Formats: sequence, structure tokens, C-alpha cells
Amino acid sequence: MAQEGKLRRIGIIGFGHLGQYLAQMIEEEGHEHGLELAFVWNRSQKKMEGKVRKDLQLEDLNKFVERCADLIVEVAHPQIIMDYGAEFLKHTDLMVGSPTAFAEQRVNTKCREAARRYGHTLYVPSGALWGGEDIQKMANRGTLKALKVTMIKHPDSFKLEGHLQELKERMKGQRTVLYDGPVRNLCPLAPNNVNTMAAAAMAGDNLGFDQVRGCLVADPSLLNCHIVNIEVTGPVDTTSGLEFTVKTSRTNPATLGAVTGVATYTSFWSSVLNCKGHGGKLFLC
Repeated sequence: MAQEGKLRRIGIIGFGHLGQYLAQMIEEEGHEHGLELAFVWNRSQKKMEGKVRKDLQLEDLNKFVERCADLIVEVAHPQIIMDYGAEFLKHTDLMVGSPTAFAEQRVNTKCREAARRYGHTLYVPSGALWGGEDIQKMANRGTLKALKVTMIKHPDSFKLEGHLQELKERMKGQRTVLYDGPVRNLCPLAPNNVNTMAAAAMAGDNLGFDQVRGCLVADPSLLNCHIVNIEVTGPVDTTSGLEFTVKTSRTNPATLGAVTGVATYTSFWSSVLNCKGHGGKLFLC
């Protein structure tokens, strides 16, 4: 952990649109918030040329310890967390931008155990998940009874695998429900698209990936936005017989074909600023 008065060093893994945005924000505004870049790693080093100072480019991810980061921010691919997540947590705090990795129970368990054992925080950014902290509070009390996340995007915004990609290709311009079921089964089929659902499954821990439901809808009419609908169900009041429910709908501006909506960038930056002082546990930020 960074000492009082010292800048908190941030390592960024992944240099796509979101990674570039975060690196730029740290370079431009980091000192105002007590932050500095420790390193940037990307699978293709060439992508960083002219955009990241050479001394900040990490060529070998296995040598991340040498850069003495206080926080590593992963915004690359869930495979990074599957391969390195627990190892990162031995040395530093970790913010996981690809929580679909945790749909694999082995990875989920190893990372949580590493956070507890080594006293570092496993951060899961809320991203496009509106009301995540409230969902987590309900889960902690055992009052969360059901949770469903529906994501509606233009077909070009979905990067899919297997039969979901085949289904998308057969849409013929019609609004189509690509998937409706447990989030665990959806994560490997849409690893870059359903991080919001994975974050919901982590927040709603008493239900988890098997009971939190995800619905993926491809809508050709959505040319400039993504829509995320969240349905939360709580306990039934014994006196009135009424069920506690919350429904939210979030419209996030997005360019055609973009995987990440505009508002999600600023949400991630806010999460980075909040990643400090929560050691040894899972923390939704």
C-alpha cells in the first residue's frame, strides 16, 4: 500500500479504448488525486507506441512485481484474471474490469482466498450496474430473492462466441432475444459484453452466477445507445403480502458498434479513485 503523502501507483492491463482513457486520466489528473502510472501492459506492444512513454510500457506481464504497483487495473480480457488474478492479489490490490472471469468458480474462489490471505482488496467496478451497492447490502442481509439484468444493444455491439454468434447472424434485422438464463452460462459466450451481469452476480452473492439471470437482446434500432434494465426482488411483507421490487432502466449513449457506453468510462474512473483502503476482501466500487 502507498504510504501517507506518496503517490498511489497504478498499473493498467489492457490498452483498448477503456485502458487508453484511464491511462490518459492518470497522466493528466492523477497528481490531483494522489495517483501516478506504474506501468501499462498490452498484448500488442505496438498499440502503445507514441501513446505511452517507453519507461511505462511493461513488456513482460510476469515482471509486474518489479513496477511496485499499489493497484492493478485489468481492462483487457477475462483470461488475464484466470491466469494471473490470484498472483496479482499476493502483491497488490486488484480492480477487475472483466468480472466474467469469476463465472469460473475456481477463479472466483482463488481470488477471494488470495485477497483474504494477503490483505489486498479485490475490487469489482460497478460499471453500468446501477444500484450495485444496494444489491450487495441486500445480499449481505439475505433479503435479495431474485435479480435479473437485461442488456439491449445494437447487434454490432455484441462480440459473441459459439451458438450466440450464429443466432445473431440469423437475426435478419429483427429484434432478437439472444439469451435468457443463468449468468454463469452466458459469460463464456459473451465475455466482453456481460461484465455488468457478472458484477451483478458478484454483488448479489447470496444468489451468485447460477441464480442471477441475464437477458441479452439485440435490437437493430438502437443506433446510439445501450440500455441496461435491472430487476431486483426482495422479501414479501408478511402483513400486506406485498413483494419488495425495484426496477431501473439505464440508457447509456454509445457509438454504433461500441462495446462500452460513454458513461461507463467515467464510472470506471470514479471506481479507480475509490480503490483504496478496503483491504482483504471483495469490494464493489
